[in-house]
Amino acid sequence: MMNIKAFTLVSAVERELLMGDKERINIECVECCGRDLYVGTNDCFVYHFLLEERPVPAGPATFTATKQLHRHLGFKKPVNELRAASALNRLLVLCDNSISLVNMLNLEPVPSGARIKGAATFALNENPVSGDPFCVEVCIISVKRRTIQMFLVYEDRVQIVKEVSTSEQPLAVAVDGHFLCLALTTQYIIHNYSTGVSQDLFPYCSEERPPIIKRIGRQEFLLAGPGGLGMFATVAGISQRAPVHWSENVIGAAVSFPYVIALDDEFITVHSMLDQQQKQTLPFKEGHILQDFEGRVIVATSKGVYILAPLPLEKQIQDLLASRRVEEALVLAKGARRNIPKDKFQVMYRRILQQAGFIQFAQLQFLEAKELFRSGQLDVRELISLYPFLLPTSSSFTRSHPPLHEYADLNQLTQGDQEKMAKCKRFLMSYLNEVRSTEVANGYKEDIDTALLKLYAEADHDSLLDLLVTENFCLLTDSAAWLEKHKKYFALGLLYHYNNQDAAAVQLWVNIVNGDVQDSTRSDLYEYIVDFLTYCLDEELVWAYADWVLQKSEEVGVQVFTKRPLDEQQKNSFNPDDIINCLKKYPKALVKYLEHLVIDKRLQKEEYHTHLAVLYLEEVLQQRASTSGKGAEASETQAKLRRLLQKSDLYRVHFLLERLRGAGLPMESAILHGKLGEHEKALHILVHELRDFAAAEDYCLWCSEGRDPPHRQHLFHTLLAIYLRAGPAAHELAVAAVDLLNHHATEFDAAQVLQMLPDTWSVQLLCPFLMGAMRDSVHARRTMQVALGLARSENLIYTYDKMKLKGSSIRLSDKKLCQICQNPFCEPVFVRYPNGGLVHTHCAASRHTNPSSSSPGTRT
Repeated sequence: MMNIKAFTLVSAVERELLMGDKERINIECVECCGRDLYVGTNDCFVYHFLLEERPVPAGPATFTATKQLHRHLGFKKPVNELRAASALNRLLVLCDNSISLVNMLNLEPVPSGARIKGAATFALNENPVSGDPFCVEVCIISVKRRTIQMFLVYEDRVQIVKEVSTSEQPLAVAVDGHFLCLALTTQYIIHNYSTGVSQDLFPYCSEERPPIIKRIGRQEFLLAGPGGLGMFATVAGISQRAPVHWSENVIGAAVSFPYVIALDDEFITVHSMLDQQQKQTLPFKEGHILQDFEGRVIVATSKGVYILAPLPLEKQIQDLLASRRVEEALVLAKGARRNIPKDKFQVMYRRILQQAGFIQFAQLQFLEAKELFRSGQLDVRELISLYPFLLPTSSSFTRSHPPLHEYADLNQLTQGDQEKMAKCKRFLMSYLNEVRSTEVANGYKEDIDTALLKLYAEADHDSLLDLLVTENFCLLTDSAAWLEKHKKYFALGLLYHYNNQDAAAVQLWVNIVNGDVQDSTRSDLYEYIVDFLTYCLDEELVWAYADWVLQKSEEVGVQVFTKRPLDEQQKNSFNPDDIINCLKKYPKALVKYLEHLVIDKRLQKEEYHTHLAVLYLEEVLQQRASTSGKGAEASETQAKLRRLLQKSDLYRVHFLLERLRGAGLPMESAILHGKLGEHEKALHILVHELRDFAAAEDYCLWCSEGRDPPHRQHLFHTLLAIYLRAGPAAHELAVAAVDLLNHHATEFDAAQVLQMLPDTWSVQLLCPFLMGAMRDSVHARRTMQVALGLARSENLIYTYDKMKLKGSSIRLSDKKLCQICQNPFCEPVFVRYPNGGLVHTHCAASRHTNPSSSSPGTRT
């Protein structure tokens, strides 16, 4: 693992300041509380220094120690341990197995002489349980074998509160609440002195090396484990962090989040608590003290005191980022959350994420870069600005300062590699497309969409058109120039249309179709223009290009009018009469439009129907007169004419008959005679001129559609009479007459037909007709009988009900009152309701509802 510079070793107390020229004086212990630094020596002196910290921008602080005073404690033994209790203004001093209380300022012992005797070592409870702010809780390892004692220490007195016996001799202790973390002779344990419950952690051989126990946070400890491991353990006896690997010869350990610092004979090593990796190694010989005090780490030799001054976390992170060590930087940044105010951390962390994103982007790690940009809420214009000319010329964006990366633009980042540049552009396309509809785009959607349009146009991407036909914020001036530069004229038309410049859009598209400019985006651009004009609300624009679309193709161009909603045509200037007048120069389009009005829209206007029929007729006559032999077309148009003449009742029949005179169109003439009610004349044409007997039968059928049965019967009788009028010699007509009777037996009055038929016709010849007529007659008779039976049954039911009502007697007296007027009956004439109520006849005439019911009464 590559090293980082997390700490710098800074001298705090020089040897001369502490001991002058006395060679035999050695430092035994240190304590730091705020700016107050205390040093205990082997000759029973306590020294008090005042630390002055001088911050250095983007570097470690420097320290100056000023000696305040020193005092001899009156013993001949070394000062073993010092602990400050700032709330009491007391310094706890362990010397000669006795803990004395001295004043933190003048180092004078308390007047009461209060002390704790028989202490081999001690620890303060930094998570006290007493709740008394005017005392501190002290845990000592007693000189008595296998004994731990708990004391409450006040300003001038001490009080023992608990004594705990252990299974082995305790060698080191740390306290958190009711929990003691103890290093025994052969193992570490957690002991709850409130409940007496102990839990073994792991074995440890104290004979090989001294144990280390360090409280690092609430209910969590750091222990020197076997095999050179720094083990983490909670009061529950579990480890929530992976161990760190340090030296086998560790003398001391300290924590300065997020680092664990270890001291051995030759080095100070720094490991991360976040990823357990070793981050830094500092040479340091003859060290024997390593402790942390409220985040300040102090190391000492026997002759001098030093401070491990941390580099600001942000500087460490920036160094990691500069070394492209993104993962380590992010882990360190996350770990810094607990030491930095929330608002400041969020700002710092977002910036780190953005920087990390650009590092990954430069390495073409696009998925990782995208996630970092999103998490860091990157102003996407920072990314766009790397790409030359993508930001609009009107954009006021300036890059972040200090910069998030070291690149001037994409050319520098890719060093001109076109393949890398293409990959970067594809990534930006994807990223912008994702963020343009999110909160990330708020405030600068124009910059994003304009950049996206430029990328799509440059790459000839299909999504360019999707962007322009949906809601977008592309800036017209920049986008239009870019599209024109890349010859995306169709897309430019869409941009004009989105910005309500339809005239410019249509003119540009017309130029493409006319070949004035080249753009192969759409092969069906002419049809697209027609469709666009069809739904365009600008009347002047539609009329301006109506002639152009019709000249290109009458059949397609007329859709500008035929596909337009009719209500729009009628309320605007697109009324049918104006359109018909415009289409006079385009006969095919005119026919299509009239078909649209008459057949599709079913407009009930005589002139449209007549006009369409005349156009059909003229085309048929032209085709018949033509010698080019377009038989199929003539047949199709003639079929349309006949269908119109049959279905419509609005055209001018006499006018069309006059146009048909001498035209040689007997079928059409027959249809027109039928419209005038001249059925015999029409059928005569079909039978004698056309000899088309099937058409004659069809004539009878369509002429009688929607009419009553007698009318249809009259038509068939008329046709039969025409067939029979030719006499028995006309064999063809006789056969047609027989077929007519046999195929339409139900349409004739059989009795009438039998009187009309020649005597020479056999029964066998008319067998199908006679059978059909008999079947129809029997069916009609039986249907009548069923109806008569049902009527009789219904009448019988009514008769029974009436008799039932009449069968009950009614007693009427002068005491009986009318239920409406409440007056007595004067004569035996009354009205009885179904519920038995009696009323006067004149009362019933003026009131038609049952007096005791809301439903109408029934007189009986």
